[in-house]
Amino acid sequence: MEQFRSSNQRRRAVVLFGFPYFLKEEPSKFIKMCEPTDEEEVVEGMNVGLLVVTEENTANLIAKEIIDVAVVLEEEIVLDGLKDVSNAFAVLMGLPYALDITYPKEVKYTFEVLQKVLMKIGGEACSARVHGIR
Repeated sequence: MEQFRSSNQRRRAVVLFGFPYFLKEEPSKFIKMCEPTDEEEVVEGMNVGLLVVTEENTANLIAKEIIDVAVVLEEEIVLDGLKDVSNAFAVLMGLPYALDITYPKEVKYTFEVLQKVLMKIGGEACSARVHGIR
């Protein structure tokens, strides 16, 4: 994917993938990496999240070459073929909001940062943990 090679796209991906760790949350049920042949098994147990498809078998979240990024809702891939991680996060924020699906409890502060700090949706009031980032 040519776009992911750009340093700006890579920086955005690192920041977005890093938010759960920075906020002391566990993103293992929210962000999953897989190879193209493993997509169906990986989405099991995912209520809301991102599936990052890569050729590499890697344990870290930033692969050298991302093939695809997909949005998963209720154990189903609802949208794939997204061009980069930042677009996938934007879509991921919009779909649960539009469909009235609750955000995963494991990463509630991550979603709060994305919603209230980065996208400026939902007013000024936020939790103490998120207020520190603001």
